[in-house]
Amino acid sequence: MENAKILIYDGSFNGFLTTIFRAFDAKWKVLDIQKDNGKQKELFTELEFIGTNVIEAKRVWNGIEKKGHETIKTIYFAYQSEAKGIEFLLFRFIKQLFTNTMDTPLYLEEEGISKIRQLAKAVGIEKRHMEAFVDMHQSRDSVYFAVIAPDYDILPLISKHFRSKYRDKHWLIYDSKRAYGIYYEGYKVELITLDLGNYYKNPELYSNISKNERSGVTDISVAYLKNIVLHAHIQPKPSAIPKHKDYSPFFSERTAV
Repeated sequence: MENAKILIYDGSFNGFLTTIFRAFDAKWKVLDIQKDNGKQKELFTELEFIGTNVIEAKRVWNGIEKKGHETIKTIYFAYQSEAKGIEFLLFRFIKQLFTNTMDTPLYLEEEGISKIRQLAKAVGIEKRHMEAFVDMHQSRDSVYFAVIAPDYDILPLISKHFRSKYRDKHWLIYDSKRAYGIYYEGYKVELITLDLGNYYKNPELYSNISKNERSGVTDISVAYLKNIVLHAHIQPKPSAIPKHKDYSPFFSERTAV
């Protein structure tokens, strides 16, 4: 009898989709899906490390998308919640989508489906909040910027809105909680990080938006970034940052709604 596996992936959305593809293709008995933290040590359980494959990820994305736009949006938004156990919950949900029977192993009860929908809804609410209330400021070298610390990983979801709103400007939105940002150069979006030393380690300094819908809160972070040449602090995204840009969900005009 085949042992149950714990599948380990790189923490990116493409990596997660690749993991789904491999699990379905090999018909593995899956016990859990976890991000690689370099510390996984499971006794009596086989660990399977999955490398990201964009072609395989795309096949899973396209397959889910055929089930309906609302379905793929719900899965993508729920994944961005970063909720504990969300990968395995979504694995069960996706497995059920493709088999469409209550006899499916790991059949997901309505309670699990409801949790996925609730998480997707919460992510959607924060996405719209950020789109409505994030204020852009201008650095010394004319880069428009905002620094946020959202509850959920919503940067990939707000890209389309700000590309449209500031289409003729260079702008940057930085998620200080996750230490990466999206940078628009007038024709493309890149994932970046900022080399600001220890500046953002004090959470009282880095957010210019609050959960109470107050926008444009003036703090030291705004004053600091206004007075530096921001381009000089922009660095390419290190490998540890989720690889959203490897595949179309990050850029998609249809999914980034």
